[in-house]
Amino acid sequence: MTTLLPPHAVLLALLLAAAPAALSAQPKLIEVHQRIAADPASTPQLALTLDACSGQFDAPLLNHLIAQRIPATLFVTRRWLRRNPRAIALIKQHLDLFAIENHGANHVPALIGAERRVYGLKVHADLPQLEHEVHAGAHAIRQAFGTSPRWYRGATAIYDRTSIAAIHRLGYEVAGFSLNADHGARSGRAAIVRRLQAAQAGDVIIAHMNHPESGTAAGLIGSLTALRARGFVFVRLDRVQLREIAPPAPYRAARAP
Repeated sequence: MTTLLPPHAVLLALLLAAAPAALSAQPKLIEVHQRIAADPASTPQLALTLDACSGQFDAPLLNHLIAQRIPATLFVTRRWLRRNPRAIALIKQHLDLFAIENHGANHVPALIGAERRVYGLKVHADLPQLEHEVHAGAHAIRQAFGTSPRWYRGATAIYDRTSIAAIHRLGYEVAGFSLNADHGARSGRAAIVRRLQAAQAGDVIIAHMNHPESGTAAGLIGSLTALRARGFVFVRLDRVQLREIAPPAPYRAARAP
């Protein structure tokens, strides 16, 4: 005798059966890793990139870069710009030193999917939302500094092929990195110093400039001076070409939403 399942049980069974296929259809996450494409015989170069997601302005860090004439590429959001007029005024005095690039309007990861999350952050519901995040971030930079960004780095620096293609269609290069100095401004001074001691020619360093309460400034300030003493020259991203590299072994794309 055939047993009929109640409707809700049938629906549950269908959902469970479809789950593996749905998971396998989820786009693969990509963390872009890049290095400076330089002649091995040239002066060893490093690119320091600093993200300003939201929050405050790390004045000691920026003042050190200015005092020591260390070039850097600053990835800023519209949200951070609105909250930090003093930072804008300071940076505008030193646009020969700092390249200002696009970190988006509201620090939303450059991924699409109503139910997706990355590091707890909601992503864009659809492609127009992603495009608005990029366009509005660029517009805020033009308003604040009178310059047009060339590079885009999404919140969390995690993408998929669809979002990377969309960013390229909007006219921007996706900015990756090869050395994560402060792990989202969560690392202490000692950890940052240790990571930067291992820097190699061509590294693109990522750190943050919006958490003055963190160990980032303390870790960077002494380390950058030491790297210069070792013969490294710091460059901005708009002055070099980057090449994509394979991610390091510890990285796992499974850091999924």
